Amino acid sequence: MNPSILKRIFQAMRPYKGNLLLGCCSALLQVLFTLITPVLIGQGIDCLVGKNQVDFSQLTIILMEMAGCIVLASAFQWVMNVCIRKISALTAQDMRQQAFASLNSVPLSTIDQTPHGDFVSRLVNDADAVSEGLLQGLTQLLPGTATILGVLVIMFCLNPFIALVVVLVTPLSILFAKFVASRTHTLFRKQATAQGELSAYVNEMVGGQSLVKAFGYEESCFERFDKINESLQTSSLWAVFYSAAANPGTRFVNNIVYACVGVFGGLAAIQGALSVGTLSAFLTYANQYTKPFNEVTSVLTQLQTALASAQRLFWVIDLEAEPQDSTDAIAPSHCNGLVEIEHVNFSYRKDIPLIQDFNLTVKPGQRVAIVGPTGCGKTTLINLLMRFYDVDSGEIRIDGTPIRQLKRSALRSMYGMVLQETWLKNATVRENIAYGKPNATMEEIVQAAKAAHAHNFIQRLSDGYDTIIAPGGGNLSAGQKQLLCIARILLCRPQMLILDEATSNIDTRTEMLVQAAFEKLMEGRTSFVVAHRLSTIQTANIILVMNAGQIVEQGTHAELLARGGFYANLYNSQFAVQ
Repeated sequence: MNPSILKRIFQAMRPYKGNLLLGCCSALLQVLFTLITPVLIGQGIDCLVGKNQVDFSQLTIILMEMAGCIVLASAFQWVMNVCIRKISALTAQDMRQQAFASLNSVPLSTIDQTPHGDFVSRLVNDADAVSEGLLQGLTQLLPGTATILGVLVIMFCLNPFIALVVVLVTPLSILFAKFVASRTHTLFRKQATAQGELSAYVNEMVGGQSLVKAFGYEESCFERFDKINESLQTSSLWAVFYSAAANPGTRFVNNIVYACVGVFGGLAAIQGALSVGTLSAFLTYANQYTKPFNEVTSVLTQLQTALASAQRLFWVIDLEAEPQDSTDAIAPSHCNGLVEIEHVNFSYRKDIPLIQDFNLTVKPGQRVAIVGPTGCGKTTLINLLMRFYDVDSGEIRIDGTPIRQLKRSALRSMYGMVLQETWLKNATVRENIAYGKPNATMEEIVQAAKAAHAHNFIQRLSDGYDTIIAPGGGNLSAGQKQLLCIARILLCRPQMLILDEATSNIDTRTEMLVQAAFEKLMEGRTSFVVAHRLSTIQTANIILVMNAGQIVEQGTHAELLARGGFYANLYNSQFAVQ
């Protein structure tokens, strides 16, 4: 077991130390009353001397005491279980919340570089495994440890020689359990990793099922799934194999302990050193002593799984967050829209240059269309403007202020963003439109929907603006999802706009209406339009023609065509057919 992971788990439990203390006290009291019972049973047996030689008055008292001990032991066990269940559930909840908070604070590059399904597996499956492992582990370890210590004390008081025999045989059980634990931890860590990989792959394939079928990828998809599934099965099989051997192994050693107690205790009873009742109590204590070892090994699988899962959760929690805003960062209340990019260099990988010595000045209210072949750096430029990624060198300024001196929240609120890949949450249409302005009135929401020409199709939905959008927007067409995203921006009316292929999924007639709405929205606002369609760039004040991270040409549509350069070739091959 990894001591550092155990330490962090206990630190995560610290806010619930009151429940932990109550649970520990209840466990000790449960063990105390449980251990008293065998002594009472032995005394009861000693009251049965022979035929017509039964001390019924003393036996009645003993039976009443036994009943009281049993009731109290059960009550304290219930209190312990409630406390431990609460601790395990709340601790796992806190860890899940910390992991989710970490996801919301990490740079976008971290999200881009990790399969999304793996994050889902860590926050859902691994958090559940931690909760179950804590529950099973604590409910067995707390009373188990107390039972072992309590039984040893009582057995040494009853007969030190027999107690010593038990102690000498015990290390065999401990060594065997340690051997199994050392083997299973690595295997369960591999199992958790394979589960995350499988979740990521299933998430990817389910999301792209239409393309899987369209390209006849089913067989290749299954082969890849089968390979990952086989890896998961192999690691799970060996992990379960070792953990399954733990319980029978310790039971074998514990049976030896019981046999030794029976043999040596019987000899002591014959010699008169023990009464029959005391021997009976000794045999019961031998069972109670060995039982915790069996219980611990029986939950070894869950304990190892919990540790491996906790390690995966802590990886998410420990992800490096975005650098904090500088202490003197400002949040301007107004933005004129002057954007200056000066000698900017950026690359996703240091060994593959992308944007080099990039310079651009966009005056307030200008509309900038960004065109170029795939991979030329169009979307990268948007990421830099929004500070989803920071530049490697150079500077970007808004209204003369470097964006590093602006609070990220303030900077991003200056922009309204409509992306090619629409994102809608599993909520009502009304809530999705008001995502950027939660306090918007219903009248404002309807006006925004009308301006985006989404009002008519919304009214045709089953519950209108209260219709629940399915996860991923499955109950809407691609164009309808795009219109809702546009309505969301129209409601916020930001000071600058970023449109990344904003009308690519809308039919020609609707596109004309939406373009008219955007024309009104863009009046007096600095706008950046990433476009592959002629209709979205003809009205631009500036067209930036990008290739391999560089602005190779700059000008209006007519000027660039007249030059007969890169843009003209791009236009003739890509736009002229429209």
